Amino acid sequence: MAVLVGKQAPDFTATAVYGNNEIKELKLSDFKGKPVVLFFYPLDFTFVCPTEIAEFASLARDFDDRDTVVLGGSTDNEFVKLAWRRDHADLNKLPIWQFADNGGKFARDLGILDEAEGVALRATFVVDPHNVVQHVYVTNLNVGRAPADTLRVLDALQTDELCPCNRAVGGETLAA
Repeated sequence: MAVLVGKQAPDFTATAVYGNNEIKELKLSDFKGKPVVLFFYPLDFTFVCPTEIAEFASLARDFDDRDTVVLGGSTDNEFVKLAWRRDHADLNKLPIWQFADNGGKFARDLGILDEAEGVALRATFVVDPHNVVQHVYVTNLNVGRAPADTLRVLDALQTDELCPCNRAVGGETLAA
C-alpha cells in the first residue's frame, strides 16, 4: 500500500444508500469543500462490520458539528446494503452514507483491496476540504476500529495546531 497522506484522494463514483434507505449516485468530488471521513469495511451481513457502522452513525451529530461527511462502504452492491439496512435494526435509516464499491475499484486505487478475498480491508481515511488525505488507519479483516478515535483525529486536524498524544476531542493544543 502506498502512503497517501498528503496526496489527493482519487475521485470515485458509487451508488449509495442513505437516510430513509434512499439509493443515490455520488462522487467523492460532490463533497469538495467539506472534510470527508471515508471508511471501508469487508462485507455486508457480517459480525464486526455492523458494530463499526452503527458506531460511526452514533457519532453523526459530532461529525456534522465539524461540517464533515461520513461515507462508509464495501465491495457489496447497493442492493445488498439496502437489504442489510432493512434487516438489521442498528443499521436501518442510518444518518451516514453506505456506498457500493462494485468490483473493488476504489479500494484498489487506495491500496486497501485484499485481492485474495476480493474485499476491502478495514480502512479509514480523513480527507480535508481540498480533497487531500490527512489521515489513514488500516487494520486486517478481523479487527474492528474505534470510530471515536477518528472523530478525535478529525477534531485535532481541524485545530491546525500541534496536538499532543491522546488529545481528547476539544482538548488543549501545544504551544510551539
